[in-house]
Amino acid sequence: MAKEHIVLFPFMSQGHIIPFLSLAKLISERHPTYTITLLNTPLNILNLQSTLPPNSNIHLKSLPYRSSDFGLPPDRENTDSLPFPLVLSFYQSGESLATHFTHFVSDLTRQNHDTPPLLIVADVFFGWTAEIAKRLNTHVSFSTCGAYGTAAYFSVWLHLPHAETDLPDFTAPGFPETFKLQRNQLSTYLKKADGSDRWSKFFQRQISLSLTSDAMICNTVEEMEAEGLRLLRKNTGLRVWSIGPLLPSLPPNSSLGRSGRKSGMEVSYIMKWLDSHPPGSVVYVSFGSIHDTAAQMTSLAVGLAVELATRSCGHSGRRFGGNRNRNSNPNGVPDEFEARMRGSGRGILIHGWAPQLEILEHESTGAFVSHCGWNSTLESLSRGVCMIGWPLAAEQFYNSKMVEEDWEWGGTCEGSGGGVRSEEVERLVRLVTEDEKGSDEENEQYDEMIGGYEEKGGEGSLSGQLIKFIGMESQ
Repeated sequence: MAKEHIVLFPFMSQGHIIPFLSLAKLISERHPTYTITLLNTPLNILNLQSTLPPNSNIHLKSLPYRSSDFGLPPDRENTDSLPFPLVLSFYQSGESLATHFTHFVSDLTRQNHDTPPLLIVADVFFGWTAEIAKRLNTHVSFSTCGAYGTAAYFSVWLHLPHAETDLPDFTAPGFPETFKLQRNQLSTYLKKADGSDRWSKFFQRQISLSLTSDAMICNTVEEMEAEGLRLLRKNTGLRVWSIGPLLPSLPPNSSLGRSGRKSGMEVSYIMKWLDSHPPGSVVYVSFGSIHDTAAQMTSLAVGLAVELATRSCGHSGRRFGGNRNRNSNPNGVPDEFEARMRGSGRGILIHGWAPQLEILEHESTGAFVSHCGWNSTLESLSRGVCMIGWPLAAEQFYNSKMVEEDWEWGGTCEGSGGGVRSEEVERLVRLVTEDEKGSDEENEQYDEMIGGYEEKGGEGSLSGQLIKFIGMESQ
């Protein structure tokens, strides 16, 4: 007898793998008789092995991949270990998995009494999977971002409206005229895109192919992004299911991160350091795994140093806890800044992965300077920590815009990217940390939208949406 099988295929980046893994675990809990297979490249699969319990109905399957075939350094299978100039080549290399993906799906169907998978849920960066999976009448795209950010990102890349005007602001097709985007809210490579460049060709192809899917799922909550979901549904013409928030739980092994990565510093040491500081007095800084620049780090260091120096060491003093990927620009954080933090005891710098959930959950953490990746945005909101947005790429600019303008949950550094002045960092740290954390009323509001939504039963809950989605899309 054929078994129900769901295949999940995230793009090779932590920001994509983490919500896919959360989705796999959620499906496993709600449908324990199903078999779930999560596909990826060998090193990513190796890192994920420690995240699953024994006898899980979630299977991990690696597809052959050799980064050196694409002019990339050996054993680079994830954006977290990749210099930015190589990122586009890495993105493009993903389509080399098509043959292996086709063979896997064909073998799986044959082994399951010629019954294809119930669902194939693939990353929007793997839009090419739609052509393969739709031959079996089963394909769903998964945007690991929010609805608002996804809708804006799709619109800007597909239409390049900024290329048609010299004005500093413009309207994205499919959005109301009152919705204005700023040219300085675009990444450097998007500002230069004209439709004939490699970046445009990659994103326009993957997005267009994703739009041929049967449906799309989005890691968001209906109550939190009602307008964003309305725009995404209207602009794509797809059925869009909000199945979020896909928030990872604290890992049972505190030395490992959400996707099996080991923390760059002992978690117990970090927690002890946080315990030694008053509630709401620590500024946590993390920009994700790529895109950090020397100019960005210098502005950050100078701005925080001024803020640290002008406050007393008492309750109002700000402390700094930072995360810097060990593979980022080695000239990023000035050596004297790190030495000053270490000597004063008022800051720590984590090289490599940081235990972000534990840090955000700690009562000493009062603000989060973030690139506004969607996972970080959801985690910050759910833990009641206000954000200082420093968007760098992708849909981060639109996330930061929503956090500041719609949710009023923090501020955005003017200038963005490496163009942010140190004075701007200082100003926003002062502004956001005036209150130790979000007010009780605000915390309750976002807990209702995010944390509480996950626990409720019924059709409107996360589990209810998931069951409804699987039932409808498998018919």
